[in-house]
Amino acid sequence: MSDVRHVLVLPDRDAAEEVAGELADRFGVAEEPQLVRDALAGEDDAEDAQWLVVVEDPAGRLDPAALDEFAAEYEGWLEKP
Repeated sequence: MSDVRHVLVLPDRDAAEEVAGELADRFGVAEEPQLVRDALAGEDDAEDAQWLVVVEDPAGRLDPAALDEFAAEYEGWLEKP
């Protein structure tokens, strides 16, 4: 089975950091999620950047629907693969 990677899209860095911290507690994610700043295409203003939380799920055990609901609590969503 290939490695599964989930990408949560969050509105700002604070939300992304909170989500990354909560993932271990709520979903038992062992590996530290990766935070990536995603500047929107054509936007010069850094305030318009979204933040991505990349979660490696090698065992494929995380439920995408649950992750999407979790991200929604922070005004974010799960990127569809």
